This record gives sequence, structure tokens and C-alpha cells, in this order.
Amino acid sequence: MSYFLRFPEAPANRIIALPASLTGEQPVSGIKWISSFPGNVDSGLQRASAVLILNDPATGYAFACLEASRISAMRTAASAVLGARWMNRHQRHVGRMAFVGAGFIARTILDMFVSDGWTMGSVAVFDQHEDSMRALVEHAAGRHQLNCEAADLPGCLQADVVVFATTAPSPYVLEPLFRPGQVLLNISLRDLGPEVIAQANNILDDVEHCLKAQTSPDLAVRHYQDRSFITGTLAQLMTGQIELAPDRPSIFSPFGLGVLDLALGQRLYRQALAEGSALPVPRFFFESSRW
Repeated sequence: MSYFLRFPEAPANRIIALPASLTGEQPVSGIKWISSFPGNVDSGLQRASAVLILNDPATGYAFACLEASRISAMRTAASAVLGARWMNRHQRHVGRMAFVGAGFIARTILDMFVSDGWTMGSVAVFDQHEDSMRALVEHAAGRHQLNCEAADLPGCLQADVVVFATTAPSPYVLEPLFRPGQVLLNISLRDLGPEVIAQANNILDDVEHCLKAQTSPDLAVRHYQDRSFITGTLAQLMTGQIELAPDRPSIFSPFGLGVLDLALGQRLYRQALAEGSALPVPRFFFESSRW
């Protein structure tokens, strides 16, 4: 579940609240508060910033506040790579991988692919900001010794795996140009037009969650007044409840689940306590005793 704070005078900007609760052996509740201001990139700032609040499920008291842009990015990257692995039929080698958008999220996803043991014959990068495009190319080549080059958008769209990680507010890839077996990671959620969505396998992290806020799947459902082109969720694919049609490209559109941020945040909190690196804030609550 998510809630959007929007600004009529700046419609491209938004702040999203994702409350969640985790049960089980280590229960926790909390909320991620993440802002997305695309104009930040023009002044050299990252598009998104975030905080994560962890609450004691027994009392409701907040017990931790974490900087969460890194948590969110790592969760996004892990989800993307997991989706790619299952849609690529567990093959962790691709002839060519492309990144459309070359910001912090793209860099984190690339790092996660490498950490997961993927190999790529070559990597292509496209971004409207040449400095960002060049920086990701240099990062891929320098840190990971990958054969990486800047490319134009049409060239990137031909790659075996295409990662969309842009700040695009609306679709610009409108023609269904993709081939069977191609894997598209629709991380930025709004790059692909309705026709592209309708002619592909569509895997989402949560169907109802993703069909909102003018995402590509949301626009496709509105356009066709139908959702039969939604294949199912990543969990359903992993448990064998659904299969991918081999005669279509496959698109993964993960809106992002707050409960995953919560689980990762609690793990990092416990690790910080164990290492002695957590920063206590004495007397944060003015008064906790009733009398």
C-alpha cells in the first residue's frame, strides 16, 4: 500500500509513504517516506531521498530512524535482478545488457547483477545527461572490467536485457519493437506505452499496487479496459503457478513493496546494534510514562 503527496505547482515531484507491518519471529512495523524530485539531477543531486521509521509492534513507539535511499536502492536492485533471473530462465549470462537511464538506481542494479554472478558480453548505456551516461560507462568498465559503451536509445532497445531506470513521467517507447525472449526491467515504471505492455508477458511484484499512479501497466489497463495481458506476480512465477509464453518478450514492473524495505531496514538496525555503530538519541520522546 502506498500514498502519494503531490504538488500542483510541480506535478513531476512527489513524496510517497509506504506503511507496512512484518509479522513472524522478528515482528516490526514502520513506514518509508521517499521523495522523488526529478529536477534534482539537473543540479547534481540524486533524484530520490528517503527515511525509514521502525516502530515497536507491541507499543507503537518508534525505535529507529534510518536513512533509506540506499536501502530503497538495494531493495530495488535485488528485486530487479531476481526478476531478471527468473524471466531469463535462470541463465546468468547475456550477450548484451543495456541501461536506459544512468543514475544511482542504474548503477546499483548493475552492481547487483555483478554481485549475483551475471556475465555480459557487452553493456550499453543511454542517458539524456551525457555526464551521467559517461559516468556509468566508466563505472562499469573501471570497477567491473565490463565491455561497456555509450549508445543511442534504439541500439539499447535491441539488447537481450534492457533495464529502464529513468525519471520519465510518461511513456516514450510506444512501438512494440521487442522480440520473443527479450527481458525488459521496467524499473522506472513509466517508459513503455500500452501497446508494448499488451504484447508482452507482464510480471508485477503486486498487481493492485502497480496498477496506479500512471505506471505503464496502469495506462495499458486504462487504455484497453482489460488486464488479461498481466501474466501474474513474480511470486507466482517463482512458485510455478504461471509460465511465460516463449513467443513474447517479458516485462518486469516492480512498483516496490514497503514490507521489503522494512525487513531490510530491521536487519540493518540489528546489525548496527551488534557492531556498536547505531547512534542513540537520548530523551527523544518528551515523556513516555503516563504519570
